Amino acid sequence: MKLQSIDILIILIYLLAVVVIGLVLRKKAKENKEEYLLGGNSLPWYMLCLSNASGMFDISGTMWMVALAFVYGLKSVWIPWLWPVFNQIFLMMYLSVWIRRSGVSTGAEWMITRFGNGKDSKLSHSVVVAFALIAAMGFLAYGFVGLGKFVEIFIPWNLVAPYVPFEVPTAYIPHFYGIILTLIAGFYAILGGMASIVWADVIQYFIMLVVSVVIAYIAMHNLSIHHLTVPNGWYSPFFGWDLDLDWSGILSEVNEKIKSDGYSPFSIFFSLMLFKGVLASLAGPTPNYDMQKVLSTKTPQEAAKMSGFVSIVLLPIRYLIIIGLTVLAILFYDQLNLRSANGIDFEKILPSAINNFVPVGLMGLLLAGLLGAFKGSFAGTLNAAQAYTVNDIYLKYIKPNATNQQISTMNYATGIFFIILSIILGLFAKDVNSVLQWIVSALYGSYIAANVLKWHWWRFNGYGFFCGMLTGMIPAMIFPLIFDTLDLYYFPLLLAISFGGCILGTLLTEPTDTETLKKFYKTVRPWGFWKPIHELVVQEDPTFEANKNFTLDVFNVVVGIIAQTTLTIWPMYLVLMQWIPLTITSVVLAICAVILKKTWWDKLHTEEIKKTEQTTNKTSALI
Repeated sequence: MKLQSIDILIILIYLLAVVVIGLVLRKKAKENKEEYLLGGNSLPWYMLCLSNASGMFDISGTMWMVALAFVYGLKSVWIPWLWPVFNQIFLMMYLSVWIRRSGVSTGAEWMITRFGNGKDSKLSHSVVVAFALIAAMGFLAYGFVGLGKFVEIFIPWNLVAPYVPFEVPTAYIPHFYGIILTLIAGFYAILGGMASIVWADVIQYFIMLVVSVVIAYIAMHNLSIHHLTVPNGWYSPFFGWDLDLDWSGILSEVNEKIKSDGYSPFSIFFSLMLFKGVLASLAGPTPNYDMQKVLSTKTPQEAAKMSGFVSIVLLPIRYLIIIGLTVLAILFYDQLNLRSANGIDFEKILPSAINNFVPVGLMGLLLAGLLGAFKGSFAGTLNAAQAYTVNDIYLKYIKPNATNQQISTMNYATGIFFIILSIILGLFAKDVNSVLQWIVSALYGSYIAANVLKWHWWRFNGYGFFCGMLTGMIPAMIFPLIFDTLDLYYFPLLLAISFGGCILGTLLTEPTDTETLKKFYKTVRPWGFWKPIHELVVQEDPTFEANKNFTLDVFNVVVGIIAQTTLTIWPMYLVLMQWIPLTITSVVLAICAVILKKTWWDKLHTEEIKKTEQTTNKTSALI
């Protein structure tokens, strides 16, 4: 263990700082529901952007990505499309604007905007709340598992055991660490609400920026001295029918990892991943901390900017540290202790590489940043769970006229409840990858059909939404017990069942009332199959113009995904000192930036100016 006094001091200072942030912002967060859940819609978009990026820089996900980069090299840039990472591009181009126009506090409350206040709306609202809370619990358990496994390497149990008044079985040592740090994360999130989460995330982001650059430099320095022994094709992001990576004679056990991951034949895996990713992105963000950050922005245009710049501020620095630690791990593999009872534990590559190759002082800064990343994603997810519980259950069904003090007390109570629940779930989770696969492939599969249709088809109603979500969520819980394969491969079946539920639920019931549909269409202004509603709106307001940006939005999404992919692979080429591919990637990125400046950024400012003029004209008319 290389953790020294200076490292420990840095970590303690950071943990103390985030606790102080929670205490300082506690009073303001207690003012009302909007201050606690959305920061009063007063936070600048660039702070929310850094916060969102910081929250995505979580320990568990970074451990997974380092393992992927170690095994698959540059081909690993495609596998995070499982999330899918390019959902940020859809949000950037148009969906964040649509979501923010609603002016609600949660994704479940958004159901009222779309379906009104009837029985079908209540059903759709309830099923979104259920989904949001199930997903939140999955993410909380996911973070808990990765955190404990990460910390165990840096703080050996023999140093801690004398201060623990009870015996902890060896298998539960990582969970003990997870519990302690989870409680710290929960403390400042519960006290200060969204504002404290954002401020803590911003501090953590700049820590990670410094550390990522230094680690990338260390990796490049060592790579200039030593040779990287990897299979043919490891340096290339391109692939054929299969991955064609053979670690035989280098590290043969990695071949077993490739086989067990189930990504081959990679062409079929990639096609399914892209198919699912596009549909998931069209559906919009799931009801979690990402959507809460969108709803926390000041205006729809700022929501788009916030989502757009997440990729710019996150991907380059995240992949600097990912590829940097990957290079060091491969160069000095013999110094890592990755053995476990079941063979090599690839999820230990990240903490082992840090433990062996990061110098004193910088290690404390890195650990503070990564622990902060865990706390950021945990706190953001916790905030979302609180929002859905308080706003969509307590205030809607139990105590609609609750005072600010009662709302504040309920926020604290639900926060404590979800912290305890996340710890219990984390104790039973197998590993990081098992939780991850269930979240992104099974549970999210149930979300897609209903949430694509809600944007684009006027006839789709709350009953259809409820039936689609329910017929998706039930198989999502059962299929992992039936199918002995990667969850992605049974996604089409899950989608078909959910889509069937949407259509039957819609066509067998009455449409949503016309006034609700007209208000939604005028406020959110989606494109899609809205002709009957458009005609009714135009009858009342002949000046109303339909959203004709479908072709432009699709074009921008394609360009944006290309740009996002180059942002991902650019730091990898840089650290690996692949100068020709780096130059080509830079040129492609520059071309994408010029295009999007004209087709996206400039149009956002045009919309802002138009909105300001409309507001000014209305004010003048009133005077």
